Amino acid sequence: MTENQLTFHGGKNIALLPLTLFIISCSLFFSVYHVFDLTALAMCAFIAIMIGALFSRNVGDYWRAVISQGIGSEMAVTIATILLIIGMYARMIAQSGVAASFAMLASQLGLHDGAFTLFTFVAVCIVSTATGTSIGTLFTAFPVFYPSGILLGADPIVLASAILCGAIFGDNIAPISDTTVASASTQSYTNRRGSAEIAGVVAARFRFAIVSALIACVFFYLFGAHRGPVPSLHIDSHAAASWHSLWMLLPMAVLLGVAMKTRNIFKAIPAGILSGIVIGLLCGIFHIADIFTLENGNANGFLYKGFSGMVSTILFVLSLFGIIGILRASNTMERISSAICGSKLAQSTRGAEWCIAIGSIVTTALVGGVTSASILAFGPVASEIGARRKLHPYRRAVLLDCFAMTLAAILPFLSAFIFIVSAIISSLQKDYPFIHDVNPIYLSLTSFYPLALFAVMSFAIVVGWGRHYENSEGEAVRYLAEEPRP
Repeated sequence: MTENQLTFHGGKNIALLPLTLFIISCSLFFSVYHVFDLTALAMCAFIAIMIGALFSRNVGDYWRAVISQGIGSEMAVTIATILLIIGMYARMIAQSGVAASFAMLASQLGLHDGAFTLFTFVAVCIVSTATGTSIGTLFTAFPVFYPSGILLGADPIVLASAILCGAIFGDNIAPISDTTVASASTQSYTNRRGSAEIAGVVAARFRFAIVSALIACVFFYLFGAHRGPVPSLHIDSHAAASWHSLWMLLPMAVLLGVAMKTRNIFKAIPAGILSGIVIGLLCGIFHIADIFTLENGNANGFLYKGFSGMVSTILFVLSLFGIIGILRASNTMERISSAICGSKLAQSTRGAEWCIAIGSIVTTALVGGVTSASILAFGPVASEIGARRKLHPYRRAVLLDCFAMTLAAILPFLSAFIFIVSAIISSLQKDYPFIHDVNPIYLSLTSFYPLALFAVMSFAIVVGWGRHYENSEGEAVRYLAEEPRP
């Protein structure tokens, strides 16, 4: 036992109690009570931490671990800082009305049936990549694309899946996504300081996401047409001013370009915000008061709303890092990693990748499909597993994030994504009587992007597609001297 290692009354496995209680809370919230409240989950995490303290042999060391190795760790503070900046950018894009512009464009182009379903998937992919938030994209895109798509002959179930898949795609590939940030930040270099750079992770992940998206496009086009009668209602396309919102694709290009060139997210996001404000003002999309204002004793504007809207997410992230701090200080992470790495499966590089894949899927399922939570929880373990086989942090981050976005993210009656989609559709029924409930099982079975991503990533593990190792300088190389070439 190392110095200052946490010990517990009842044995070393008591260190898992806070995490177990937190997972139970997630399952109850999402699967039983259908509540998606990150602040409440953060509260549950802190309650779980306090319960764990009752079993600690040294309460002082316990709370120091929660703070110094968890909440106050460089990784936790970095993620919290990035999320605050991301919030302002995401709110700016959402308020610009880009999603509504895409729906109008489809109507003007005469897209209908499967073509509209395909268009919706592509449009939502673009919007979610720009905003970096899957949940925010769902709430933004459904009111725009879903009613109009049904009226244009799209199949309601497949159309709902297309919107969901587009949101997941952006969460998977966007450099400002919380899951991208989490997957990169939890994968540390072995031979130099720091963790995987976000831009490098996005570049490594891009090939898998695009191939999966192209496969999904084919299925959305083939199965996206409604087989029954189409409701006949007037679609209001009188919103000429909203065409200007398409100019807001330029800030997205600026952000992506700066991120890829500098590999520094702290340069990329401010560049996207600044260019978005300038373009929005010049094109008449925003007024000064839309950006930030003080009136009637209250702060308002998309900068303030985006910043404050991230508070609950940050509380959730920090609370989960508090639990991770306990696991680190008690050497639980090391024991779990050693057990997995010592298994027969992990004795090869391919087997280690399967361990990361399976662990990511199982953890995501246990926390109700909340991918950011599962990545933060399992990320350090995945880092240790991959590092022992000298896998590059980019490769580890790709496996961790991509597999979290596959099967576990769309489990019916368990996934938070499925629940949120069902809730949004139910809310739309008040204004659109032609909208009916969607069976969660059918929604999962037609979520073609996560299904395709699972197949693509499994193929990548089997044949070694995109596999890179970390050399002595921390660089990504295709082969190491001691690794046999195929």
